[in-house]
Order: sequence, then structure tokens, then C-alpha cells
Amino acid sequence: MRQTSPIDKLTAPVNKFIHQEHTSGIVLFVAVLIAIIWVNSPLQYLYHHLWDIKFSLGFGSYVLNHSLHLWINDGLMAVFFFVIGLELKREFMAGELSSVKKASLPMVAAFGGMLVPAIIYFFINKGTASEHGWGIPMATDIAFALALLSVAGKHIPSSVKVFLSALAVADDLGAVLVIALFYSSHIALVPLTIGIWLLVILLIGNKIGIRNITFYLIIGFAVWVAFLLSGVHATIAGVLVAFTIPARTRINEKSYAESLRKLLLDFENAIPNNSTLTTPEQHDTIEQIKKLSTDAETPLQKVEFALHPWVAFVVMPLFALANAGIVIGTNFFSSLVNPVSMGVAIGLLAGKFIGVLLATWLMVKFGAQLPAKSTWKQIIGVALLAGVGFTMSLFISSLAFSQPQMVDQAKYGILLASLLAGLLGVMVLKKTS
Repeated sequence: MRQTSPIDKLTAPVNKFIHQEHTSGIVLFVAVLIAIIWVNSPLQYLYHHLWDIKFSLGFGSYVLNHSLHLWINDGLMAVFFFVIGLELKREFMAGELSSVKKASLPMVAAFGGMLVPAIIYFFINKGTASEHGWGIPMATDIAFALALLSVAGKHIPSSVKVFLSALAVADDLGAVLVIALFYSSHIALVPLTIGIWLLVILLIGNKIGIRNITFYLIIGFAVWVAFLLSGVHATIAGVLVAFTIPARTRINEKSYAESLRKLLLDFENAIPNNSTLTTPEQHDTIEQIKKLSTDAETPLQKVEFALHPWVAFVVMPLFALANAGIVIGTNFFSSLVNPVSMGVAIGLLAGKFIGVLLATWLMVKFGAQLPAKSTWKQIIGVALLAGVGFTMSLFISSLAFSQPQMVDQAKYGILLASLLAGLLGVMVLKKTS
């Protein structure tokens, strides 16, 4: 029986909170609230001063000198996209996107949920300087959406959660492609070529059986720097590096189970020394079990599992804190009357809902099946939750516009639409059975 130490008792509530499925959404929401309260307080100047602090990285003439805000958006968010890349690869290999039958409904629903908002935004902003922001309302914030789904109640079938997760993952893939194709700056060929060759080295390492995670992370960091210097947005490097991480075990399930049973028998048969220490024979058996378990793991899942808490509780809250600072005055609603805010708000709230629901209806009309035990009312709730586009929408708005005024206008639309979409989605889902 495992003995519980005093520190285990102290940290147990924290561990329990961290491992609940809606926790990351709560932490993200708190970060947004802090940013909004901070920027609307007398300490507003400290908020802006903090993110303008400069940091340098490099040596000699190769130095990257950026503000803390940019390091978070281009650096830490590369880790966020790296984890997204790991999730995408896992889903394509053995998840909800691993076959045409599984992937067709959420993929088409995600496509509809990206196309309609982009069209709505484009027509509202057509011919204006803000026309380029059509990608902002295309994204769904998976952390917020899943947190709100869990708030809606335990009566929601797990298949609906899987559908929303697959839809959001497919949505992330679409957002990555949009950023790569439409929101990268002028391309510098030399660093881009270096970055591509480094990716080739990672692929070769995967092919010949290198499983050392350090190898992939060090060269992956070099890929990120090369992409940052090339003009292709550096977060794309995170996704590409993720797809080079090995996703194969060294030992199959049957062999692992048989070997583990033998080692456990050896451990039980070892003569105990009636001490808190293990005997040399027991220690050797434990080490063999560790190596066997390492061979039964895939580097991809190991890295994803290790990084997920850091992304959920450090990267995303920091990004929200740095980007969600919206000044809310008495003229807040009048400040929404501009093409950017209206295009983003209507795109996220109405466009996402119409796009996801219409695409799902068409797929069912042509033979696809709704998620098991789900109802159309629950699909309506999911379509509304898809309009919560917070993190990714904020990120794309920072790429789409160079004018601070337009970025702020986009933030107003994102905040309002995400709040309304979340509330409406939860209300609809709570009424389902």
C-alpha cells in the first residue's frame, strides 16, 4: 500500500484541481479577468510597461531583440502549437481523425464553421483596410469550449464531447494552415532553407529510430529560430516539429504484458531485507521495469503528456494576460459599431453556429450519423460553443493587423461574441437530456 506523506496531503487538492477536465478553462478565464481588471485600473501604465520590456536572445550579429509581448506571442505560443501538432498527429494516427468514417463529420463541420464566419467578416469589411482580418472569427478555443461543455452538465453523452474535441482539433489544423498561407510576412529564403533542412534531419532521426526526446527538442528549437528569422510565422515550426516526433513503441502490448508479469514475479520472489531500502536484486528488477515501460511508451505521447499542464496552466494564461487587456469604458457598446468588431462578433456568434450546424445537417442528410446517443439540440449547443474563439482568435488578430486600433476593435468583437456564444451554448445544453 502506498504511504501518504504530509506533502502528498498538502498537494492532493491542487493535483485534483489540475486534473479536472474543465480546470484549464477556469484558469484561462481568471487570466482574462485579471487582464481586463488590470488594464481598467489606475495601474494601467504598469500593464503596458510590463509587456514592452525588451529581451534579447542570440550571439554576435545574430540577435533577436523583442518585447516580452512578442516573445510570448512568437515564443511561448510556439510551444502551444507544438502541443497542438502532437494532438493532431495522435488524432490522425489513432484518434477521432484516424479514418474517413470517423473524421468526416467533425472535419466537414469544422470546415463549415471556418468558411461561413470568414465570408461574413469579408463582406462586412470588403474594400476596407481591415479586410485582411477574415481569419479572426474562424477559430474555436478548445480549452474554453470543453470547459463550458463540462459546466453544462454530466448528462451530456461522451460522444458529444468527442465530437466537439475532434471539431476543435480540425479547426486548429485549419487555423494553422491559414496562418501559414496568409499571415506570414516577407519570406527570407536562407533561414527558411536552413529550417527545412533541420526538419529533414528530424525526419531522418525518426526513420532510423532515434527516440531521445532531447534530440528532437534541441533541433526543434533551432527550427523555430530559423522560421522566426525567415518570415514564416514561427508557431508553424511548432506544428511541423511535432509531426517529426516518433509515435511508435519498441515493444507491443502483448510482449509488454508478458515481460511485466515475469519481472513482477521476480520482484515478489526476491528475498526482502525488511528495510525501507530495496535489495540489489529488487532494485535491478525495478530498473528493468522502468526500461520496459519506456519501450512501451511512444515519445509523442510522453512529450504531449509532459507539456500539456505547462501549456494549460502557464502558456495560455500568460498569452491571455498579455493579450486580453481591453479598456471597457462607458462607450464600450458604441465602440463595437465598426466593421472589424461587427465582422468578428457576427462571424463568431452567427457564422460559427450556421456553419457548423449547416455542415453537420448536410453530412447527416447524405448518410453520416450523429454522435452516439446525441440529439440535434445538443449539436445546436455544440455549434454555439464553437463560437468561443478566444485564444486563437486573439492570436490571429495580432497577426492580421499592425494598427493597434484595429487589434483593439477585434478584441472587443472576440470578447463579446465568445461571452454570448458560451452563455447561449451552456443554456441550450443544460436543457437537453
